[in-house]
This record gives sequence, C-alpha cells and structure tokens, in this order.
Amino acid sequence: MEASKIINIILALFLPPVSVFLARGWGTECIVSIVLTICGWVPGMLYALYIILQDD
Repeated sequence: MEASKIINIILALFLPPVSVFLARGWGTECIVSIVLTICGWVPGMLYALYIILQDD
C-alpha cells in the first residue's frame, strides 16, 4: 500500500470530504461525501473509506 493512500485513509477518519476530494477531485463523489458528512460523521467516513479503497 502506498504512503499517500495510507495518509488519505487516516485523513478519511477525520475529514472525509477532504480525503474524497484528494482521491477523486471535485465531482459527484465529493458532493455525496459532503452531504453524508453533514447528515452524520459516520456515514461520511464510511463512504470516504469506500471511495479511497475502491480507487486502485
């Protein structure tokens, strides 16, 4: 696993929208992550981890 991916996973635990933005850029995934984080921190975090780990 690359160091940047590990840093992005750690960042997803604290700032999910930022980690999705770094992984995919500004787009639908980032907007969904922001909405899920506003609704609750846990759904935003889980979605961010899903996006980051899916990105191979």
